[in-house]
Parts: sequence; structure tokens; C-alpha cells
Amino acid sequence: MFSLATMSRSPLTTLSCMVRRVEVTSLANKEVRLLGRTDTSDKTSNRTLALSRASHVIIKHSPLRPLLTPTLIPLPPTRPLKLAASLVSSLPSPVQPFLRLARLDKPIGTWLLFWPCGWSLCLATPAGQLPDLHMLAVFGAGALVMRGAGCTINDMWDKNIDKEVERTRDRPITSGQVTMFDALVFLGGQLGVGLLILLQLNWYSVLLGAASMGLVVTYPVMKRFTYYPQFVLGLAFNWGALLGWSAISGSCNWSTVLPLYVAGISWTMIYDTIYAHQDKYDDVIIGMKSTAIKFGDQTPVCLSCFATTMVSCLAYCGWATGQTWPYYGALLGVGGHLAHQIRTLDINDRDDCAKKFISNRWVGLGVFLGLLSGTFLKENEQVPEQIDLQEVVEGVARVVISDGLR
Repeated sequence: MFSLATMSRSPLTTLSCMVRRVEVTSLANKEVRLLGRTDTSDKTSNRTLALSRASHVIIKHSPLRPLLTPTLIPLPPTRPLKLAASLVSSLPSPVQPFLRLARLDKPIGTWLLFWPCGWSLCLATPAGQLPDLHMLAVFGAGALVMRGAGCTINDMWDKNIDKEVERTRDRPITSGQVTMFDALVFLGGQLGVGLLILLQLNWYSVLLGAASMGLVVTYPVMKRFTYYPQFVLGLAFNWGALLGWSAISGSCNWSTVLPLYVAGISWTMIYDTIYAHQDKYDDVIIGMKSTAIKFGDQTPVCLSCFATTMVSCLAYCGWATGQTWPYYGALLGVGGHLAHQIRTLDINDRDDCAKKFISNRWVGLGVFLGLLSGTFLKENEQVPEQIDLQEVVEGVARVVISDGLR
């Protein structure tokens, strides 16, 4: 055995003769741990010195494989800004928080609010004609403004709740970019513009549109009391299904607009339940309620029922108004899209839920294009028989009273 001192005095040839064996062992793991604390290796030739059995100096030389391979930690993927978000980001910074408060950087909600209006406008359009472009523009502007007002109301109600939810804690009011007073003033401006747009319609439609404000204001509170806030949102978000017909005809044909309204509500139950699955874990912790929590693992089954109701009601509306083949072809496509959406939905994947939610804009567009082309190809006007609501109410009252007497 040779000590280090002996080795330092002995010539290299003597050492070569007397050392019978040199063990070369793999110290890759030890070297990584050692170098993680103190790097004592020769980085030029990639040599590392180590003692084995306190008597041999083992020299390991591996020039082809570096001892330390840097570990790259993948960063989360960054998504390119969409057109609306890019536009908002390009505007002066003092304005941006208010535009984000109105969700102008996320226009999907505006589309979802507009499509029932567009459906109703197309259904009320006379046979062989295209819908009134002026009315489409009025309802488009109204959807943009009132969706923003609804978001402002929602964020004012949920100022403290949004702090506890990962997805919403950066919203303008919650993050302190907009004060409650500024939000209230901004909301007043939004409602004022919304009223000006509403006044472009006939008085029947003005009163009908004003009647929806109760739903708009109270919807954000519903999640505190019921597992079905999505139903209340459906009542508010699809009010345009009633308003579009009255804007064209001066009144509502309830035999047509009520099934259309039910179809819209069923659609909202689909896409907003999917949307609510993004926050279900945070909602459970803070005590909020939603259909996502209520339906749980049975969500696909429930959504299938709503999809069936939606398509059935739309088919009835088409039959009642004498729609032509393009409309029914569009319904087949919409039904297929909804079936694929529900079948492939992963309720535990937030990204998948967000994608499925956003894809519903194509559902609304499909129905709209079907109605537009179907009405344009109609040769004869078919007006469904009016429903006398007074007779319906009286009939229901008679049934209830007779059951009570029994």
C-alpha cells in the first residue's frame, strides 16, 4: 500500500509497476451531488479527483460526457395575445383597467349574449329576406355594452370572493386597479349608454328590455344561495330571444319566442356549467355554489339532457315558422358539435373546460347562419298561431285550484 506522501516521492514509472490494479468506478451521482455544493472539478479537461480506500488515487477521465448536465426547468407556455386583448393592451394605461373590467379583452361573453338576439331577429324576418342590418348593429352594440355592465356588477358583488379564487384574483377591482366608487361611476356610464341603445327600439321592446335589469343585478348573488345560478344567468343572457322578435314585430309571438327562450337557457346551462368547472375547487372552499358542484361526475349526462332540450326547441321553432332545409342542416351540425363537446369534456382539466366554453361561439353562429339562410330561402310566410297568455294562466290556475279541492 502506498500513502499519498509515498506516491508524491515515487517516480511515475515505479508507481506504474507497483500498482497492480486501478479501479475505475462510476461516481456520476456522487459527483453531481458534490458539485451541486462545491465545484472542484477541472472543467477544461473534465477530470474529477476522488479517493478510493484511502490508498489509491483514482483518476476518471470522460471527455465525451460532461459530469454536470444542466437541468432545464420548462417554463409554462405563454399564449399569444388575442386581437381584442392586444387592442386593449395598446390603449393608454389609465383606460385599460376599465376596459378589462368590462371584459372587452375577452369578447366571448358578448358573442354568447348576442346570438339569441340574432336568432330571434332572423326568425322574425319576413320570408325571402335577410335580417335588418340596422337592427343587427343595434343589438350587437347593446350586447357589447350590457355584457360589460353585467361584468362590472358581477365584480362589484364579488370583490371579496374573487380574492380567494385563483382565476379571478387579478381582476381590476380585486387587485385594486379600480376603486368601488370608480366602478360605480363607470357602471352608471355603461347603463346610460345601454339605455340610449334600448331607446332605438319600439316602446314595447323598451319596457320588455328594462324588465331584464332585475335579473342582471341579482344574478351574481345567486351563487351564494342556490346550486343553480347558471339557470338565473340563462334567464338574463337569453332575454334577447324575446327582445329580437318584439323589435321587428312590435310584440312577442309567445308560441315561438318561448321555445326559443328555453333553447337559449338550455344552451347557457351547458356552457356555463362547463365554465364553472374551472373554479369548482375554490368555490367549495369558500362556500359558493354552482351546477358544476351539483352535477359533479354526472355533468356529461346532465349536459346531454340540456343539449337534447336545446336542439328539440330549436327544431320546433323552425317547424312553427316554416324554416327550410339549410336551417335543419345547421341544427344537425350544432347537435354534432354539442355531442362532441360533451363526449370529450374533461371536467377536471381547466384548460379543456376553457376551450370547450369558448367553442360555444360556433354553436351560436351555426344556428344564426342556419336561420339566416333558411329564412332567405323561404317562399311563403308562416306565422305560428298566437298563444293567449291569459288563457294559459287561467287554465293553470283552474288545474291548481281543482287539485287543491280534492
